[in-house]
Amino acid sequence: MKMLPKLITSTISALIVSACFGNYVLAAAVEQDIHSADIRTDVKEVRWTALASRYANPYFAESAGAALSPALLSSWWAILEDETLTVLIESSLSNNKDLQAARARVNEARAALGVSKATLLPWLDSNSSWTRTKISDNAPTESGLANSYKLSLDASWEIDIFGRERQKVRAAAADLQAEHAQLYSTWVSLSSEVAINYLSLRTFQQRLSIAENNVALQEETVELLQAKYDAGLIDELPLSQAKYTVSQTKSTIPTIKTNIAATINRLAILTGRLPGSLEELLQKQKELPDINSMLYVGIPAEALRQRPDIHAAERQLAAQIARSKSAKADLRPRFSLFGSIGLESVSSGSIFAGGSKGFSVGPQLTLPIFHAGAIRKNIKVQTAREEQYLAVYEQTVLNAVAEVRDALVAATQENERNQSLKEGMEAAAIALTVASDKYNNGLTDFQNVIDAQRALLSLEDQYATSQGQKISNLVHLFKVLGGGWEPLAQEEAALANTR
Repeated sequence: MKMLPKLITSTISALIVSACFGNYVLAAAVEQDIHSADIRTDVKEVRWTALASRYANPYFAESAGAALSPALLSSWWAILEDETLTVLIESSLSNNKDLQAARARVNEARAALGVSKATLLPWLDSNSSWTRTKISDNAPTESGLANSYKLSLDASWEIDIFGRERQKVRAAAADLQAEHAQLYSTWVSLSSEVAINYLSLRTFQQRLSIAENNVALQEETVELLQAKYDAGLIDELPLSQAKYTVSQTKSTIPTIKTNIAATINRLAILTGRLPGSLEELLQKQKELPDINSMLYVGIPAEALRQRPDIHAAERQLAAQIARSKSAKADLRPRFSLFGSIGLESVSSGSIFAGGSKGFSVGPQLTLPIFHAGAIRKNIKVQTAREEQYLAVYEQTVLNAVAEVRDALVAATQENERNQSLKEGMEAAAIALTVASDKYNNGLTDFQNVIDAQRALLSLEDQYATSQGQKISNLVHLFKVLGGGWEPLAQEEAALANTR
């Protein structure tokens, strides 16, 4: 029996040392458990092969699909070979406010994971106090003033036998992974939005150039007709027709310039800059990227597994499954160890004396008996949420497949439309030349020339718009495939090295 106090003191000391310096064996086991959870995902897997076959890609071809490797998809804007676009995308990665908010949510989830992991390790608290008490003269105990001085260290540790806390850690780890995926999703949307707005800007600038060139040509026609009218060679009708045609063409220019200004402002906001600060960089006209978009449409629908929104939905489901398991573990007993060692005395002078030492130690067993069904109701709540997340996960997959198919169809059909517009534009140019020659030779009236000019202007404008839409559709395809992860992957690797 004399050995019992030493044994108790040793047990308390072990608890305190474990709490102070960390139970490294347990911590390593927890880390291994979290990382292995990535491999042993508890998610109820959706049959990807069945989904892909149900929504097969009619445009898939091995020869076309081979042109777009994962390396190119990871930084797809490099395909467009536009330095200005690359600068804008890199600027949005650094300065966009939505992306900064997404990064903050990742940091929040990382800190929450640390809080959850801390519950698996022993806790140590210092409990020191001084109390001065005045006992009533009419009290049943001895009256008077009393002082109490206390210095102690208290340790506690809940032994997670049934995995209740470990499941909470798994849920927090899955939440962190989901926030990472949401960050990637924000970046995928942001980079594609920057590119699409940039392509819209170049398209508007091209349309403006077409309109201004047509105005210049039409004004030359007005000058020639004015000279003929002044010489009495023609009547006033063709001159008036030429003048209102010029005015009609000029009327389209202010709208295009308004769209150019609005697009530049949107790009400024997307890159986290003050509107008006990109004028010098973007105001000068630049040609659209010259790229064959059809090289990259032959992508199988199975490739959408890398989409960050799908990964986020999967991780959210995994987190909820872990919470359901943790809720079920609430029905099981809880085992805890607690201990306290310290000094206590009625005077400050004797607190460090040998007789002031004290300790307490012991195990604790907690078993739920009657909670009015609250635990079982909570299990039903968590299970119902699990079913919700599963449905959301599967719906996300279905939406992703549909978006990929829509993007493929849009890219293919716009290419066909673009070819038709090109042929029509060439025919309209020939028709304008013929109509002008016939009018100059007195074989037709000026209305045919005006009709040919209008048709050519309309087709040139539509063709320029279609050229921009072709590249925008390609960018949208890259987006729905979840492309563009390289910058964030590099940033994450640098952050990991720093940590």
